[in-house]
Amino acid sequence: MFGFGDMIEKLKKDPKTIVFTEGNDPRILEASSRLLASSFLHPILLGNPEEIEAVAEKEGFNIRGAEIIDPTNYDRMDEMVELFCELRKSKGVTPEEAKKILSGANYFGTMLVKMGVADSLLGGATYSTADTVRPALQLIKTKPGNSIVSSCFILVRPSATGENEVLAMADCAINIKPTADELVEIAGETAECAKIFGIDPKVAFLSYSTLGSGKGEDVDKMREATEKAKAKYPNLAIDGELQFDAAVAPRVARTKCPNSEVAGHANTFIFPDINAGNIGYKVAQRMGNFEAYGPILLGLNASINDLSRGCNGLEVYSMAIITAALA
Repeated sequence: MFGFGDMIEKLKKDPKTIVFTEGNDPRILEASSRLLASSFLHPILLGNPEEIEAVAEKEGFNIRGAEIIDPTNYDRMDEMVELFCELRKSKGVTPEEAKKILSGANYFGTMLVKMGVADSLLGGATYSTADTVRPALQLIKTKPGNSIVSSCFILVRPSATGENEVLAMADCAINIKPTADELVEIAGETAECAKIFGIDPKVAFLSYSTLGSGKGEDVDKMREATEKAKAKYPNLAIDGELQFDAAVAPRVARTKCPNSEVAGHANTFIFPDINAGNIGYKVAQRMGNFEAYGPILLGLNASINDLSRGCNGLEVYSMAIITAALA
């Protein structure tokens, strides 16, 4: 597993709470049992307490000390409903409608973060990314200055030198066909996230063209995004549009773009659309032997993250640490 030493040390100095929306899932319980054995991150499990405890006992996970909250029997539900109606007043949501919506663990858990009961949230082990993002957008909203929620994956592979090779890729999960301006925002958020993982970001806006070698609307979009990103983030190393080989191979870079400070050494990759991004990170994961962590949601007012439905307990544990460290 990728070393989380710095993140854990950070959390030890300032312990956080994280709400798991699927409290009765064995993978969540496995991760929670590991977290409860330490003191830097406290899990809150959503669901029926008897059911959660029965699953934990059956699977052999010690969750003694975990906080379990049942959305159907919450002592602050009236307060939560009132705040929910206020947050959604533009939609005319009634208290009765609010109670029905808040019976869903994704909305209930997001409201716990909004109310300050939890610092962060991790969900999606059994439901879609959209079901994690939608409540966050409606209730938590984007950070000031941000217009979208985006995502990145952190990819990690041990190298021959003994140090991990760490890369960032975006947006591979949320925005289907981002505009040039949205790509600029995605690049800035991804670079900041990359720094948390020890990456000194060298940002490549990827394309099938390198600095004008190809033509087309998608090439124009990546070139425009590169120019705007350079203007907005003058302290970041940014270049584009670049083909992937020019971005990562020094020999190719010397031929195609010899004057670039990024080409040949890029470690933070901005894809033109979700097709390229999703395929790209999975090729790296499955054929390049990288561990993939994510999707890490970017641009929100609070740290809320999504799990892959194919995740295992160790991946839940890792994403919980990442999520809390970003809080």
